[in-house]
Amino acid sequence: MCAYSPACPNADAADHEAAKAVLRDNVTGWALLCNRVVVFDDTGEVLPDGRVIAPHRSGHVLRAAAA
Repeated sequence: MCAYSPACPNADAADHEAAKAVLRDNVTGWALLCNRVVVFDDTGEVLPDGRVIAPHRSGHVLRAAAA
């Protein structure tokens, strides 16, 4: 599925967010990775099987954004 070298991690891998972006829309804030995971600027994700991963920003990022 992945033509990159080294190959991108599968969608089920713990490091799946490390895959290369093949399509990006900066206006609406999402990117399609080569492993078919859609990631959003708010750190939410949609996996290829339709499962949703809620945004998972760390606490220090949220505090900095609120300041």
